[in-house]
Amino acid sequence: MRRRFKLTCIAAAAILAAAVVVSCSVGGPSPTASAQAETPLTDPPEIVSQNGVLRAQIVVEMKPVDVAGRNLLALTYNGKFMPPTLRFRPGDRMELALENRLGENTNLHVHGLHVSPAGNSDNIFLHIHPGQTFHYSYQFPENLQPGTYWYHPHPHPTSAPQVAGGMSGIIIVDGLKQLLPPDLRDITEHVIALKDFQVEGDAIKTVPLKISKPTNRTVNGQLNPTVKIRQGEVQLWRLANISANIYYNVHLQGQQFQVIAHDANPVDRIWAADSLLLAAGARFDVLVRGGPPGSTQLQTLAYNTGPAGNQFPQATLATLVSEGAPVSPVELPTTFGTFEDLSNATLAAQRTIVFSETNNPDAYFINGKLFDPNRVDIRSKLNTVEEWTVRNDSDEEHSFHVHTNDFQLMSINGQPHEAHGWQDVASIPAKGQIVVRTHFLNYTGKTVLHCHILNHEDLGMMAVLEIVR
Repeated sequence: MRRRFKLTCIAAAAILAAAVVVSCSVGGPSPTASAQAETPLTDPPEIVSQNGVLRAQIVVEMKPVDVAGRNLLALTYNGKFMPPTLRFRPGDRMELALENRLGENTNLHVHGLHVSPAGNSDNIFLHIHPGQTFHYSYQFPENLQPGTYWYHPHPHPTSAPQVAGGMSGIIIVDGLKQLLPPDLRDITEHVIALKDFQVEGDAIKTVPLKISKPTNRTVNGQLNPTVKIRQGEVQLWRLANISANIYYNVHLQGQQFQVIAHDANPVDRIWAADSLLLAAGARFDVLVRGGPPGSTQLQTLAYNTGPAGNQFPQATLATLVSEGAPVSPVELPTTFGTFEDLSNATLAAQRTIVFSETNNPDAYFINGKLFDPNRVDIRSKLNTVEEWTVRNDSDEEHSFHVHTNDFQLMSINGQPHEAHGWQDVASIPAKGQIVVRTHFLNYTGKTVLHCHILNHEDLGMMAVLEIVR
């Protein structure tokens, strides 16, 4: 929406001396973007599980960071705008201590992961108070899907300003490469974390956030970094939209993406795409093959989310440079993973879920209600399959997301959708609808569904789902 997001601003803790650099908007290149074009892409550092356990401490604080060529005050994990990637294997355990040095409550959500929503696991209803350290403990199932996930705060109603301020990072569950042919299991991989920020003075802006305002679109916190590849070489790119509100319509000039996983769900058949729409919160793991010597652009194409939504202009995200000795081409597979196809499943319930909104005041609803953490909106039974028709009565797209269990997208505006796996994010067309099916597996407890445009979530577009025995 082209409306202001009204929350109390997070107070700046220090006055910074800013570097005199011109910021790049989504509308086109700037001196900063041009200078950054010669900077190699830097993948985030990793914290990796050892002997089945990942142990990490994450400190949340406001501090100055070097981001996209500027020194700006930001909300950080471990002092970084692009914090460590958490990397583990299916069946591992993660022990994570989150220390809150902010002046307000926060918490942590492990986006997309199939894990308990209760207790000290992926429980977004708890609040970690200023000065408090909370110890999260996650036990992941042996059949956890490999791929790219992410982590970010989820305190209501301040998710949007905290993520926009810089609090988001990548999670990788290993296992995707093992599904590839032997000749492709040692290929280079890159995190392509799509993360934007607006600037106010010497700080990354947190409030009021107007989604349609010019913003700096970065890859791993860098403006237009260079990615090197050899002619014929195949690389694995982990595309992840870890921004608070905006969409990315990602395109690699002159080439196609070969999709091997969607929202960390390996596809049953690898499919090619000229462009990939990453609604807020979405991810794709893709294979990219190096072309003839020279440079090409990784872009986000212009995208319009509807009459009441936002028009995102085209922008360059990174530069792919093909150089060096050619690599003998390796044939890409066509089949890949497997998934439980719910097309013929017995349905325990069919529901209609309606997304709507009003202006003056700005308010966002699910089934006509604003979010209330003390109210259960939907109760679903463990080990059953449900079909939901998710209708959008507004004039803008919404990014539909459900915690704990992924879903199979069955249709869009009445047209059957050929799913190649499950997902956890789907864009609902303006004045349109999607149909999804979910198998509620393994975990009971209270969780949520919501619009992952976090301005909308914070202003009410979230509902409580309780999974019961």
